[in-house]
Amino acid sequence: MTTLTDRPNTALLVVDVQNGVMQGAHDRSAVLANITALVEKARANGVEVVWVQHTSDELPRGSEVWEYVPELVRREPEPLVHKAYGDSFEDTDLEALLAERGIGRLVVAGAQTDACIRSTLHGAITRGYDATLVSDAHTTEDLSAYGAPGPGEVIAHTNLYWQYHTAPGRTAETVKTAEVEFGVKAQA
Repeated sequence: MTTLTDRPNTALLVVDVQNGVMQGAHDRSAVLANITALVEKARANGVEVVWVQHTSDELPRGSEVWEYVPELVRREPEPLVHKAYGDSFEDTDLEALLAERGIGRLVVAGAQTDACIRSTLHGAITRGYDATLVSDAHTTEDLSAYGAPGPGEVIAHTNLYWQYHTAPGRTAETVKTAEVEFGVKAQA
């Protein structure tokens, strides 16, 4: 369990599922269907959905590539965190937002596997959160031209190593969309 005190709640963290990020994403349709299913499941169970949106030179704020994909629609009361670094906690209000909602466990989905997803998972664990990676609800682009493994291999490797990641007093796990159990409901 989380090392954070008074944090019994869970949140679904949807990271960077933006037009420019998802344009060349591996297995885009299936991943988006799984993220949509997770959002619906979280909402049905009273679990907070937290949206994260990246801004960079390639994703300028307010541009079409910066916008979330049309398949996913954030509801007005659901928090939106703006970031400029891979780790969703770095120089954002994410930690304060989670603390005020009593959230100690994060279920993570989105993009890109080898950058913002990986960084956010590690950022969560080092800050005391339990962190669940949804194995079939994250993706990345093909960067093999730059020497990286293919996107399927990157995703598989991330799923494998996160499944076995450990930290004292915290839980890291990898589960499929159909297996996600949100557990304790968010406080009303």
